[in-house]
Amino acid sequence: MNFLAIDTSGKHLTVLAQKGDKTVSLFERDCALRHSVLVMDKIDEALSRADLRPAECDFFAAVVGPGSFTGIRIGISTVKGLCLACGNPALSVTSFDCIAYSDISGKTLALADAGHGFVYACGYDGARIIRSARYCAGTEAEALRGEYVLRAAEPVCVDCALADPAEGLLRAVRAKRSELVPAERLAAVYIRKSSAEERR
Repeated sequence: MNFLAIDTSGKHLTVLAQKGDKTVSLFERDCALRHSVLVMDKIDEALSRADLRPAECDFFAAVVGPGSFTGIRIGISTVKGLCLACGNPALSVTSFDCIAYSDISGKTLALADAGHGFVYACGYDGARIIRSARYCAGTEAEALRGEYVLRAAEPVCVDCALADPAEGLLRAVRAKRSELVPAERLAAVYIRKSSAEERR
C-alpha cells in the first residue's frame, strides 16, 4: 500500500508517506500555523525519503477537521490537487480519529481546541465512535473525565492526556483505507460556523 497523508488541522503539521513497508513521518509540534508555507516542502521531503512518486500513490489522505478553518482548507485543497493531478482517490480522516487512534485501549474523549475555552469533542470506545461530535465548553468535557480518558493533540484542558497525532493519523489511514472517495467528495468537517460567518 502506497499513500501520502497530511494533517494541517491544528497547530501541528504532519506529513506521512508510505511505500510498501516503508513509512516516513514528518511532524512539527507547533508550526505557528504556517501550514501554507511549509506543507509542500514537507510533502516533497517525505516523498523523497520514502522513494515514492505521487503517481505511485494508491490514494491521498487529508485530515478534514474539526480544527483551524484555514488549516483544514489548506489540507483539503492540497490533497484534492494531488488527487486530480494523479487521477487517484482521496481518504478523509478527522482530527478526532488522529487523537483516538493514537491509543485505542479504552474509552477516549477526543478533544480539539475550538478557542475561547470551548472544544470540539467526540467519544470513542477503541476505534468506534460512541458519542457524536459536538461543540461544547471545556468544563463540560472535563465533567466526563470519569467515563473517558480526555485526550487531545495539544493541551486544551486540565490534566488532558496528549495524543501522538502523527501515529494516530498513520493508524487511522491504515484502518480506514477501504473508505476511499473521489477527490470532489473530500469535504471539511465543521462542527460550528467560523467566527466570520457568526459575525455576519
